[in-house]
Amino acid sequence: MGWGDWLSARVLPEAQMQANQTRTKLLNDPYYRLQSVADIQLAATLGISIDANLAGVDDWLRLPGLSIHQARSLVCLTQSGVQFHCLDDVAAALGLPVQRLKPLEPVLQFCYYDPASPTAIPTLNVNQASVEALTRVPGVDLFLAKAIAQHRQRYGSYRNLADLQQRLALPPALTAELMHYLKFS
Repeated sequence: MGWGDWLSARVLPEAQMQANQTRTKLLNDPYYRLQSVADIQLAATLGISIDANLAGVDDWLRLPGLSIHQARSLVCLTQSGVQFHCLDDVAAALGLPVQRLKPLEPVLQFCYYDPASPTAIPTLNVNQASVEALTRVPGVDLFLAKAIAQHRQRYGSYRNLADLQQRLALPPALTAELMHYLKFS
């Protein structure tokens, strides 16, 4: 056995072992952060994808090279109604050249969601909504709508659903009902 044969016999099993470990992590950890282009390609072959128009901060952070600030910016845009139609849109939103994001393309999906669709759930910004608008949210009566508005005025904007629940001492069942109808920005 020559030097090259020995090296090949040694390197290939190590690479294969690392690929198997990554595969296991991808299948078992929904928040596993992809480390390389090879990880992205493996994730794509496993059917793992991220819908750019529904992705949350944790979804965006799975992708290598994206910062928390960039992930939050993308989520803020989609929550405000901006839809990404292709990789060029994401690159433009981040102020990056599209070539820098090209390696991420195998796991990104760009689905279109019609906000006027009868199946679309309208969301309401709890930090800007009037008492009247809040009463149109399923599960929110006049008493709760007033409490939301008064607490917001006295203590400031709600950071997220958990903050709303804690500040108003909402029961878990009601919080679960509200989570699809409220947004926070």
